[in-house]
Amino acid sequence: MALAGRNITVIGGGIGGLAAALALRQRDARVTVLEQAEALREVGAGIQVSPNGLRVIEALGLADALADCSPRGQAVSLRDFRRGHEVLRLDLRRLPDGQAYRFVHRADLLALLAEAVRAEGVQVRLLQKVQTVVPGDKPYVQMANGDLCDGDLVIGADGLHSVLRPVLNGTVAPFFTGQVAWRAVVPNDAGLGAEAQVYMGPGRHLVCYPLRDGSVVNLVAVEERRGWQAESWSQTDDPANLRAAFAGFGGIVPALLDAAEAPGLWGLFRHPVAKVWHGPGVALLGDAAHPTLPFMAQGANMALEDAWVLADALDRADTIRDGLIAYQARRRDRVVRVIEAANGNAWKYHLRNPVVRAAAHLGLGLAGRLAPDRMLGQFDWLYGHDVTSAT
Repeated sequence: MALAGRNITVIGGGIGGLAAALALRQRDARVTVLEQAEALREVGAGIQVSPNGLRVIEALGLADALADCSPRGQAVSLRDFRRGHEVLRLDLRRLPDGQAYRFVHRADLLALLAEAVRAEGVQVRLLQKVQTVVPGDKPYVQMANGDLCDGDLVIGADGLHSVLRPVLNGTVAPFFTGQVAWRAVVPNDAGLGAEAQVYMGPGRHLVCYPLRDGSVVNLVAVEERRGWQAESWSQTDDPANLRAAFAGFGGIVPALLDAAEAPGLWGLFRHPVAKVWHGPGVALLGDAAHPTLPFMAQGANMALEDAWVLADALDRADTIRDGLIAYQARRRDRVVRVIEAANGNAWKYHLRNPVVRAAAHLGLGLAGRLAPDRMLGQFDWLYGHDVTSAT
């Protein structure tokens, strides 16, 4: 099915929505992006763009621009919380040729995508609050102000609180995982190099890595607790609560926490992968279809993969319906595997029994020293996957 001249509306101007808009426009579709904010900006801080996500960035023609504004990751360092000593080092320089790993500020990636879509002629409409989506041969979007936007295809890339997802799947309440997360960007006064450090402690862990020119550090700290917070990307907390939760952590953690001001705080909820990703003239993408916990650093990467596969599947198919069927078939098993891996990761960082934790750390360290390539190779299924080369 030739996409040339097809009218496609994308709901959501985040990373997944803009990547999809760009991939579709590069195949000559006429694309409109509806964003409810007053500007294209990303709430949040850092993300890790792994080799599988970078393949899409490369195919979209943005690899050089991204390299100019993000450090290339050299390692992932797992560390004991108390003294901060290294337990296991995954040397990212040992990744196969052609694979790279980058630490990226969300706002920088969003800015690159926004500039690219506008340069390609995508219409970006801001302050557009969507009320509902009606599937059909000519699907349409009804705005809160009463306006209608129709076309050949509507893509819901509108995140956790998607308007389109319940239209296709009904409403399913997520459940609280018993974990909350803080997020902050702080000055890199500790001199953290181009690596991600993961400090593992009883019932909690902390991840930090540099952004941009290395002058700032992205900080994400996760704690198990019975109480829960509203599922939000914009709630802030008193930094004293963050410091108290991670008192006793060593290494560079105290310096990072001292610099944190008004950290973001949100509860971690688990959502089922949507059973239905598409209907007549409509499709879901990214978190709208498959929200994931942050323990594999794959949320943005899965959205980038979705964006490319959706555009490619539509371009190869005879009809929109056939393209959407192929899109879900090519994506669902992979995202389920990624999400299940993320769901199972947190406990590995949160071992409470000191004897069990010491034994686990000893085993990790030994495996890392004896078989470093094997330890890194366990991620081949994830990082080596290239959706842009699929046939």
